[in-house]
Amino acid sequence: MSVTGVSSLSHSRNYEEMAEFWDTHALTDFEDSLQEVDITFDPAIRRTVVGLDPDLYGQLQTAAKSRRVSLQTLTNLWLSQKLHETERQRVAEAAD
Repeated sequence: MSVTGVSSLSHSRNYEEMAEFWDTHALTDFEDSLQEVDITFDPAIRRTVVGLDPDLYGQLQTAAKSRRVSLQTLTNLWLSQKLHETERQRVAEAAD
């Protein structure tokens, strides 16, 4: 939706109205209203979905909210820290 809160093609004010509109219309109905855009696709920026236990997910959401960061940012940060910690421990144990 646009910054005005109204969809440019369907003139819907919310997602429910938009869904109803697109149930009975096709994008090809609006070919004259479409404009070509340039888009860059970088496969290196790929995201992966990981299933989480619902309780763990809730705890992460709470922690992220209290830190005023996104759930994704906090999860990536904590996983990265844990992986670095685990690698340091592995290296230290191998040196013994």
